[in-house]
Order: sequence, then structure tokens, then C-alpha cells
Amino acid sequence: QVQLVESGGGLVQPGGSLRLSCATSGDIFIYAMGWYRQAPGNERELVAGITMDGNTNYADSVKDRFTISRDNAENTVYLQMNSLKPEDTAVYYCYAHYGPYIYWGQGTQVTVSS
Repeated sequence: QVQLVESGGGLVQPGGSLRLSCATSGDIFIYAMGWYRQAPGNERELVAGITMDGNTNYADSVKDRFTISRDNAENTVYLQMNSLKPEDTAVYYCYAHYGPYIYWGQGTQVTVSS
């Protein structure tokens, strides 16, 4: 079983940047990884994903602002978030997916407000 721990969330002003990290307890090179987010009253939505080969996909709302990356040697996945908007406010969850298995982190709060 893989354990995921997110960090890097916080309060930032509109237009600012944050970098989220997702540290895992095991080797992640076989897993597809990514980030979902959930705002109050909304369903959880996919923000960005990255395959074991490094292929990426993004929600339309974050394209050109967010960048997902992974460091398999460090068993860590990152989400660089730039030009943040108030509508990016949510709890961000990291996931790891392989075959029938999917693991989730506990979430980290991102608040974009002036």
C-alpha cells in the first residue's frame, strides 16, 4: 500500500504562486499520479495528471497556469501553481493509481484571497 502526504498549501493573494508536494511511502515509478481538488459544495475534480512515462493532462481551467511534475527517485509529485485565482480555492488531494488500486492523500488547503 502507498501512503501519500501533501504539503505546500496555504493562503496566497490572487496572482500569486504556490508549489504543492506529494511525498509517497513507496516507489511510485509504476503509478500514474495526479491532483484533484474539491471546493465547498462542489464535486471533486481532476486538476492534473502525469503518467509513469511523464505524459501530462490538465483541466482546461488550469492549463498554462499549473504544471505537474514527478521525481521518481525522490518518490514525489509536484504541482506548481501560478497566476492563482480565487476560484482555485479548494482542498487539493494527491492520488496514485495503478491497475485496480488507487490511493489518496489527506489533502492540503489552498486559499486564494486578498
